[in-house]
Amino acid sequence: QVQLVESGGGLVQPGGSLKLSCAASGNIASISTMGWYRQAPGKQRELVAIITSGGIANYVDSVKGRFTISRDNAKNTVYLQMNSLKPEDTAVYYCNARIMITTTMMNTYWGQGTQVSVSS
Repeated sequence: QVQLVESGGGLVQPGGSLKLSCAASGNIASISTMGWYRQAPGKQRELVAIITSGGIANYVDSVKGRFTISRDNAKNTVYLQMNSLKPEDTAVYYCNARIMITTTMMNTYWGQGTQVSVSS
């Protein structure tokens, strides 16, 4: 059994910052890519940022220069530092990870979601 547990969401004013964390635990052989998605009310879930096990990161255009994804492989944890937040960043943010649970079996796992609200 593998779990992804997120933390760090909340309410922040425009221009503020938040840092999300997501820790993976359980039967883990290794972790491939880890990422963050978000879903705003009435919209589809979208990829925000993704990072490989080697640390190569990619971002959706709307957050480039404002968000930074990072990971600590020793802790099986991925982070999302969000700066210069805008009201349009308001959404439920979900952690995602592709995890090898054996040497030959890879599954995709999701966190429970954490609410980020940007409002004055």
